[in-house]
Amino acid sequence: MIGYGKILRVNLSAGTSAVEDIPETWPKLFGGARGFGAKILYDEVPDYCDALGEENKLILSTGILAGTNIHAVHRWVATTKSPLTDGYCRTVGGGDFGAFMRFAGYDCIVIEGKSEKPVYLCLSSSGCVFRDASQIWGKNTEEAQKYITADLGGGKNVSTIAIGQTGENKVLFAAIFCGRRSASRGGSGAVMGSKNLKGIGIIAERNLSHLFNLEEINRLGKEQLVFMKDSPSYILHRDYGTSDGMISRNAWGVFPTKNFRYGYIDGWEAMTGEEYRKMRIGKAGCHICGARCGLIHKVQEGIYKGAVSEGPEYESYWSFSGTIGSVDIDATIKADQLCDDYGLDSISTGGVIGFAYELYEKGIITKEDTDGFELNYGNHEAMIELIHKIGRYEGFGRILSMGVKRMAEHYGHGSQDYAMHSKGMELAGYEPRGLKATGYGYATSNIGGAHGAGTLALQEWGEPVIRTSPEAPYEEWGVPFPRFLDRFEDFGKEDVVIHNQNNSCLSEIGVICSFSQGWGGWSQRLFGPMLVAATGIEEFNDRRFQAMMGERIFNLERAFILRQGTTGKDDTLPKRLQEEPLHTKGMPGEGQVVGHLPEVIQAYYKLRGWSQDGIPSEEKLEELGIGYARQDIMRAIATRQS
Repeated sequence: MIGYGKILRVNLSAGTSAVEDIPETWPKLFGGARGFGAKILYDEVPDYCDALGEENKLILSTGILAGTNIHAVHRWVATTKSPLTDGYCRTVGGGDFGAFMRFAGYDCIVIEGKSEKPVYLCLSSSGCVFRDASQIWGKNTEEAQKYITADLGGGKNVSTIAIGQTGENKVLFAAIFCGRRSASRGGSGAVMGSKNLKGIGIIAERNLSHLFNLEEINRLGKEQLVFMKDSPSYILHRDYGTSDGMISRNAWGVFPTKNFRYGYIDGWEAMTGEEYRKMRIGKAGCHICGARCGLIHKVQEGIYKGAVSEGPEYESYWSFSGTIGSVDIDATIKADQLCDDYGLDSISTGGVIGFAYELYEKGIITKEDTDGFELNYGNHEAMIELIHKIGRYEGFGRILSMGVKRMAEHYGHGSQDYAMHSKGMELAGYEPRGLKATGYGYATSNIGGAHGAGTLALQEWGEPVIRTSPEAPYEEWGVPFPRFLDRFEDFGKEDVVIHNQNNSCLSEIGVICSFSQGWGGWSQRLFGPMLVAATGIEEFNDRRFQAMMGERIFNLERAFILRQGTTGKDDTLPKRLQEEPLHTKGMPGEGQVVGHLPEVIQAYYKLRGWSQDGIPSEEKLEELGIGYARQDIMRAIATRQS
C-alpha cells in the first residue's frame, strides 16, 4: 500500500510473530498512528477486560510522515487499555523509535498475550526475534536499552524502547522510554511489564521507498523550515524548551500549588528558565528535529550534586515543586532523573506525592504510614525518598503506586474531594479554575487528566476574545484557533474544547509534535499537502475530510471507554475545583471556581451529537462511518446493568 507499511503482530504467549497488510479502508477512515491504534484496540480488546491481563493488547504505532526530512513528525503512539483509568490509554513518545519503525516497514506493532519468562524483541524488516531478558530484568530504563543496543550491534541504525523496574512491578503509571524520552501517561509501561516484555530494539537503515512522492516531501520539508526558522515560538522552544513556564503560569495564577489549593508559589524566581540555563550541560532531541528541546541539566553542588536530567520539562518540574510547596531547583532535576531511571510518568508521580503531603497535613496518614518520612510542605528530601519507594515498589511506595483515585478510596475521610484526577489520571500542571476550557478538556478527555490529547486550550492564553472570525488565523502561535477565549468565562467554550480534541486526533496521525504547531503556522498550511505527498490520497487536502477524520477517531475512543465501563458521570472534575475558591496571592483569578460544570458538560454533549448520558448517537456514529460502535456500546451497557 503506497504511503504505508505493514502491521507486525507479536504473540508473546505462543512466541510467534506475523506480518499483516493494513486493511484497504483504514487510511481514509483512520489515517494512521493514533487512528490505527484506536481501531485495533477497539476491534481486538474485549469489554471489561483486565488491563494487566493477557486479553489486553499494546499497540505501538508510527505516523505517516515518520522518517522523512520533515521536522517534528517522528513521534510514536502507544495505545492500550489503561490500568490507571480502566479506560483508554493513548500516550505519545519521542526520540527516534517512530522513525525506525517506519524504516523497518511497520506502521503498527501489536503485542498480545504474555510471555512465560521475561523477553525483549529484536525487530528488523525481516521480522521479529525473541530474546531472553533475564539479564536485564530488574535493570533501569537506561541500562536495559544499552544492553539491547549492544545486542543489536550498536551504531546509528539501532533504536530501542524499554521499561524500568516500575513497569516490571506493574506500577499503574509506569511509562515506556526511548532513550530519556517517554510515552508516559496512563500506565503503558505497566501493561508492557504485565506481558513480561522488557523492551524492543529495531535495527534498520533509512528506507522511504513506500512514499508516494519523496521529491515533493523533500520540497515541503524545505518550505517548512522557512515558516519555522524566524518563528518566535520556535526560537523560544529551541533555546529554553519548556523550562521557562514558571514565569507565565505564576503571573496568570495557574501554577497549581499544594495539591491545587493555590495558583501561585512563593519564590518561583529560583526556578525560571534562566536559572535552569545556568545548569545546562547539553541538548538532545527527537529524530531530525532542529529544536533539540531536550535540555540537559546537571546539579553542580549540594545534596543532589551529580544529578543529571534531560529536562525537567515544565510538567516535571511543576510535579516536583508545586505539588509539595518547594522551589528547590536541584530537587526537580534529581526527581526527574529518578523517574526516567525507574520508568515513571513524572506527572502522576508528583500527583500522588502531593496528595500524600495533604493527607499527612490533615492527619489522615502519619509517619507510621509513610515509612517514617515527615511529609511537611517544602520537604523535598522526603519527596525524593518517596520516588525511590515507588521505584522499588516497597513500603508506602506500594500505596502511592495505586494513583490518587485508589489512594482516596483506600484512606477515605473525605479525601476523594481533593484527589486531583479525572477518570483516575492525575491532573497535569494547569489550574482549571483559571483556565476553564482546559478544565473542561480534562473532564471530557478520553484518557483522563492529561494536558495532551487536545486538553490544553491555548485559546485562553492570549488576550481574551480579540478574534471573532473562526477563519481568522493567529499568526503568533500559528495554531488554527476557532477564536480567543476569556479564560475565566464559564460558558460558550464547548466548540473550542471539541475542536482541540478532534484536532489532536488528526495531528497524531502524523505524528506532529504538539509544540511544533506554533512554529510559524507550518502545520495548518503544509500538513495536508505533506500527507498527500506521502500517500497519494488527495482527500487529505480537504479540511472537511481532515475534520471528520479527527472527529471519527475521538468518537471511536469514546466508544471504547464506554464499553469498558466509563459513564457520563466520569466526565467531571474533583469537588475542590468546583466548590473551593482558587487562591492566587494577588495574581488574577482569586476566588475562581469551576462553578457550572454539569451545564457545560450537557452543552458539550449536545454539540458532539451525544445523548444526555454522554453516549454518541446512532446518527452521529453512522455519519462518521463507525455505526457498528453504537450496538457495541449498548451491548456493553446492558451487560453492566444485568
